[in-house]
Amino acid sequence: MSVTFPSRTAASFAALVAAAGLALAAPASAETLTIGVGTQDTTTNTATTGVVVRELKLFEKHMPRDGKYAGMDIKLEWQNFTSGPPVTNGMMANKLQFGAMGDYPLIVNGYTFQNNPESKTQLIAVAAYNLYGSGNGVVVNKDSAYYSLADLKGKVVSVPFGSAAHGMVLKAMQDAKLPKDYFTLVSQSPEVGATNLKENKIDAHADFVPFAELLPFRGFARKVFDGVQTNLPTWHGVVARTDFAEKYPEIVDAYLQAVLDADAWVKEDPKRAAEMIAKWTGTDKEVVYIFLGPSGIMTVDPTIKTPLIDAAREDVKVLQELGKMKAFDVGPWVNDKYIRAAFKERGMDYDKQAASTDNYEVKGEDGFCKKPVSEPRKAGEIWIKDGDILPFSSASCTLGAYRDYQSKGTAMNVAYVFDTARGIKLFADKAFYVVADKTEMAPFMLKQDAEAYAAKAGGKVVPFEDALAAATGG
Repeated sequence: MSVTFPSRTAASFAALVAAAGLALAAPASAETLTIGVGTQDTTTNTATTGVVVRELKLFEKHMPRDGKYAGMDIKLEWQNFTSGPPVTNGMMANKLQFGAMGDYPLIVNGYTFQNNPESKTQLIAVAAYNLYGSGNGVVVNKDSAYYSLADLKGKVVSVPFGSAAHGMVLKAMQDAKLPKDYFTLVSQSPEVGATNLKENKIDAHADFVPFAELLPFRGFARKVFDGVQTNLPTWHGVVARTDFAEKYPEIVDAYLQAVLDADAWVKEDPKRAAEMIAKWTGTDKEVVYIFLGPSGIMTVDPTIKTPLIDAAREDVKVLQELGKMKAFDVGPWVNDKYIRAAFKERGMDYDKQAASTDNYEVKGEDGFCKKPVSEPRKAGEIWIKDGDILPFSSASCTLGAYRDYQSKGTAMNVAYVFDTARGIKLFADKAFYVVADKTEMAPFMLKQDAEAYAAKAGGKVVPFEDALAAATGG
């Protein structure tokens, strides 16, 4: 509406004042702040920095509402991806302010941003890690004759290029001094690679969490290489754009408080967490649990640990040797001030947790062998169908209990044991076992590890069904 003032009279001046008063009384439009968060829902070890935070609305719970945020309309835009490189693209376009991804993509993210005139990125938290490299892996069709990387000479191996698994493959080839053309490496997403492996259109597929466990669990694949063989930590973390973080530190804090809530929620009831994450992502609950449950393959911990940063420096060298990257200094890219502040707000000791690599472990009473679980990484668990997850004190007791449940007609979802050499949680029915006598069942993830153990300690290597038949517990 427009107002005209035909003459400069007192009356018209009064009308002007009145109009101004009405304008001042009208509510100002609220400032809108849109925050983009890049997640990888199907990458299980990013759950506490992505899907759990989103689905439980934990970010909203901690969002600042006073001071400069009073009246501000804050909108969250969650964008889900199947790998890390697209997250970096979204951050470069300033459509994402936070991004969760694996170690190699994280480093490429920092390297990509270091010459960006608008903003850099900084690592602000870790999602989860395995100190020895397990999580990434190479799988083959279960009916193939391949049992190691060496068996794949001249074969077609797919991997999502630019992913943490891609980095693992490159490191493994360098370690084994395999030429670049030892096998044909092609880029395929997890979904495409899984389908092609099942249909025998490729010989092997390398992938990150959870696919090296998920595909064997679904019955058509077998693991022939695990990232633990590179002896280099693998981990996922969160990066933030520095221009956003410096302008809105309270929002960075809100996000990290939400991550801490998500960590606690998973550990409070890991069975519930596995079931809910499975519902949200489509990843089988038994697979979620093997990563995030007690004594899981991944340790959920947001602190930025020295061994992980040292591993990042090694990752840089791998990428440099392949001509994928020039100079990149990891040190200035790491910024733990935000996660330190989040710990301090809760009265938690950041330095103590950052120095620790302890996971939360399997515990409880073994109801079959009638003894407590005293050595978690020699224990086992059985997930009763529509029931509890029960602990057992050893692999032998686990298999003995499994056979007992079978004889009683008790349905079970899955059983877990631990790799004898590496302490990694395994699906019991996918492990190789060395049976030395009826009281010792030594499970192994890899056939070659089992064969080496059998040659040294005596006994023979058998599959799950044979180990089960021999199990008595004790």
